[in-house]
Amino acid sequence: MNSKLSFEPLNRHRLVDDVVNQLQKRISEGGLQPGDKIPTEPELMEQFGVGRSTIREAVRVLVHAGLLEKRQGFGTYLKVSPVIQEPLAQRLKRAEILEVYEVRKMLELETARLAAGRREEKDLQAMRDCLDRRMAALNEDDMEAYLLADIDFHLSVAVASKNSVAADLFRTFSSVLLDALRNLVKDRNVHDPHVAYHESLYTAILERDADAAEQWTLMNLDGTVQQLKKKMRQD
Repeated sequence: MNSKLSFEPLNRHRLVDDVVNQLQKRISEGGLQPGDKIPTEPELMEQFGVGRSTIREAVRVLVHAGLLEKRQGFGTYLKVSPVIQEPLAQRLKRAEILEVYEVRKMLELETARLAAGRREEKDLQAMRDCLDRRMAALNEDDMEAYLLADIDFHLSVAVASKNSVAADLFRTFSSVLLDALRNLVKDRNVHDPHVAYHESLYTAILERDADAAEQWTLMNLDGTVQQLKKKMRQD
């Protein structure tokens, strides 16, 4: 058995995704080096506490994603030069939501700074329209409309950065973020819409203050992460 690897027994329903996530995490952390052979099916079945079909499907997912390769008669190995071929949208569906928010923070801190320096009047109008829709939905207690307007606001900031790749990345992230936020807003004792943070971010971009735009973005995202952690503890 590969003594460098250890895994946690699973007790949730989405067994294949859980196996894939743990294997991918170990690969990302360096538990397997390029060219290393992964543990055999019986070893993985024992460590994960699942059946052979679950292990085979999880390995198939990672082979299809471009991380592992099967060598007939020899086993399954981490590719020497692994290139992830799995679409980002599909990968995000299997990601831990806090990991998604860490990457979202990296992305939005920079797009906020860029937007403060590059925004045009049409960008400000788009942001203002989103914030007005967001507030109207909150006042009407329409949580779905509120969430859609919230996502649209952050997308409008990414668009104002004038970096099309950043805007496309946020669009890809948005479906995962929307699902997480839908679960969060169900608990009104946990969720805070951070209205003041959003308005302050808009003002900072309006005034071309990149430092303030970054600060309010950070405060908003850190606040949401704390809410998510609280929600997860309650669950």
